[in-house]
Amino acid sequence: MKIDERHLVQLAAVVKTGGVTEGAALLGLSQPAVSRTLSMLEARIGEPLFVKGRRPLQPTPLGRALADHGQTMLSASRKASDVVESFRAGRSGLVRVGGTPFFMDALIAGMIAEFQNLHPDVRIDQTYGYFPDLRAALNADQIDLAICPIDILDEGSGLEFQQILPGRNVVACRVTHPLLLKRRPQPAHLLDFPWVAPPPGSPLLTDLRSMLLSFGATEVKIRYSGGSLMSVVHYMKAADALTIMPHSVVFALRNEKSITALPVPIPHSERALGLLKRSDAPRTPAADHFARHICTSFDNLKHLIKRHEQSVVWGS
Repeated sequence: MKIDERHLVQLAAVVKTGGVTEGAALLGLSQPAVSRTLSMLEARIGEPLFVKGRRPLQPTPLGRALADHGQTMLSASRKASDVVESFRAGRSGLVRVGGTPFFMDALIAGMIAEFQNLHPDVRIDQTYGYFPDLRAALNADQIDLAICPIDILDEGSGLEFQQILPGRNVVACRVTHPLLLKRRPQPAHLLDFPWVAPPPGSPLLTDLRSMLLSFGATEVKIRYSGGSLMSVVHYMKAADALTIMPHSVVFALRNEKSITALPVPIPHSERALGLLKRSDAPRTPAADHFARHICTSFDNLKHLIKRHEQSVVWGS
């Protein structure tokens, strides 16, 4: 015997509320429509669903058993509706984000945690990469958005870029570095110390070589390379080595009071940090919601980063 699932849902609503009128209101149906459904269901199974003459309505044992199945369906339907609403509002779903390692570790990881504290049903899958890898991942639909520094997009790239922070590099060192004792450290002084190289493929590595060449260096004293942000930080805390970092990363490390920036202006390519998306990619509410969270977080940080740059980097 096949029973219409909608009939069971209506039976469950009537049993739950104790009346046909109340059950109809719970489902947004009319009372006559629900009454007809119950009559049809009783005729279909050939057994009464309610004890005659009882108010509020009291289900028979069979009516109770069928109502339990209907309640399961009703609960599942409501959960499905909640899932749809949560997805449309960006409160659930999957966000696939890629980004440059130092920047993701220093700043974005904390912002992901803040976002998920507010929206725990959104899952974030993070990967690392630099612009060429991230562009390829976007075009292959492997990530929804990238967070990285770029200089300029090629015309017809099919990508959208939203700036969140101007790019600025600094020379980073430990807070007890000897050069910090000099009143006005000069670029030539930087050549007296060994260097930590940024990860291979990083734009920072290109910037480091260009910077040292502009200072007149013919050789680079690389003493350590290939490390993660935390390994570089721990290495530099125990050595007088220097490295090049985005100022925003040094800013993010300020509370540790172990790494700072030398007040030495350095040349570097004009880049901006921002969000990169495919122009023709289908938008998912969770990814859009997450992108807005990142933009808002940096809007709130910009004045602090600027103040840090003026006071620590340039000493003004």
